Amino acid sequence: MVTMQDVAERAGVTKQTVSNVVTGRVAVRPATEARVRAAIAELGYVPNLVARSLATGSSRTVGLFVPTVSVPFYADVVEEVEDALEERGYRLLLCTTRLDGERARRHLAALASRSVDALLIAGDQDLTGHLPLLADARFPVVLCAWEAALPDGFPVVTVDYEHGGHLAGRHLRALGHERALVLASPAHTVRAAGFRRAFREDGVELPDDAVRTAAEPTFRGGFAVALDALRDRPETTAVFATHDVLAVAAVEAARSLGRAVPDDLSVVAHDDTPAGLLSGTALTSVTLPKRAMARQAVDLALAPAAPGTAVSRLLLPTLTPGDSTAPAR
Repeated sequence: MVTMQDVAERAGVTKQTVSNVVTGRVAVRPATEARVRAAIAELGYVPNLVARSLATGSSRTVGLFVPTVSVPFYADVVEEVEDALEERGYRLLLCTTRLDGERARRHLAALASRSVDALLIAGDQDLTGHLPLLADARFPVVLCAWEAALPDGFPVVTVDYEHGGHLAGRHLRALGHERALVLASPAHTVRAAGFRRAFREDGVELPDDAVRTAAEPTFRGGFAVALDALRDRPETTAVFATHDVLAVAAVEAARSLGRAVPDDLSVVAHDDTPAGLLSGTALTSVTLPKRAMARQAVDLALAPAAPGTAVSRLLLPTLTPGDSTAPAR
């Protein structure tokens, strides 16, 4: 095994100089650093990360919690966080909750005592009630993609989801739609509220039964709810689905009833992920700045604000027009 002393002898420097280059604790002249890094590459030296962690008090590791990586939204967040960390010389420790509250609690309890430099928590599903486990954590904790009420004591980088629903509503109102449905996941009440607000501002009050919740936020669950809703309310001319999988389900439910999209029914999606392509129609969708959100969360985690400083960043979504909306007949 190649040692730090081997690198020092090859580069013609002291062992301490090699240590300074590896840890970054002490500045080294560029020419000297270049010789050390060349020797490291030539010899294939791999630092002892455990020893380095003990010496510097830093593991150069950041934890990330997400509900799942099977959803494109969270997959993009994970990739962007990993890229941002790698650029700074950090590694990613990934945990998934699988929408299981007990699993989330176990992971958080274990991580609270683990040697990580920071923790990012993306998405609030099954995690809100467990945040007190992190009250005494010895590292910064940053929340992102948070849609529930923001908890006190944690910096947050998230998206204005209510505004996303409002954008969808304004788009459909501009096309003259008055009879609309909302196909929502249980966790997306804020998006539905923003959508209804857009209609209310134009003097159109959507009834409570115009919001249909898919207890199982999957294609199968969305299809069943959309089919029932369109049968119950055949006068409907537009649907807002609070994420792309539900939008695809709404398109297929409409087609099964002989209704064409967008000629007979306009559909607006939310999230603008590749899942929307499964409908065979380029969906009009609310687009979230998920990669910008991920990078800003990393910035906050690695350069935390002063203690007692509340940091909350709310990023704005946009609406991307597609082929799934048209003027109301």
